[in-house]
Order: sequence, then structure tokens, then C-alpha cells
Amino acid sequence: MNQYRVDFRSIPWECLSTGVRSKVAKGNSKQLRLVEFTKEFIEPDWCMKGHIGYVLEGKLEINFNGTIVTYDPGDAVIYPRGRESQTYGKNNY
Repeated sequence: MNQYRVDFRSIPWECLSTGVRSKVAKGNSKQLRLVEFTKEFIEPDWCMKGHIGYVLEGKLEINFNGTIVTYDPGDAVIYPRGRESQTYGKNNY
């Protein structure tokens, strides 16, 4: 059923900040993002919404309250919303 397919190849990149860009697909009050980070990206104020992510290639390092966790290709990260999961992110590629 092609109506449920997201073709990220047809969606233009949007620059969000230094070292990060994304493609966003929206539908039925949901959104799915394809996000690309570079070494230049450092998030000083981590989002309090909570997120789910999947590493396609490279490495992702996230500082969870002083503990650095490294994610490799094939790894996923799920963290809840709220202050208890507040983090500061750094990405290495």
C-alpha cells in the first residue's frame, strides 16, 4: 500500500542548526524524521519531549546525566520525556 510509504528521497533536507539537518514526513498527527548529524553538532539544551532513534551509520554519543553512552549502526535509543532523562548530546562520525 503505497499510501503508507515514506519516500525520504523525495523530501528536501532542512538545515536545523550547525551540524544537523533533517527530512520530515508528516501524517495523521504524527511525524517521522530522518536526521543527519556531523561532528559539529552539540546540543546544549536537550529536548524534554523524549525521542526514539535508530543509528543507520557512524556513531552517536549521548551524555545521560554524566554517563556517555555510544550507539553504533543498528542500535536504537529510546528515552522518555521529562526532566529525569535530560541529556546533552554529542555526535561523532
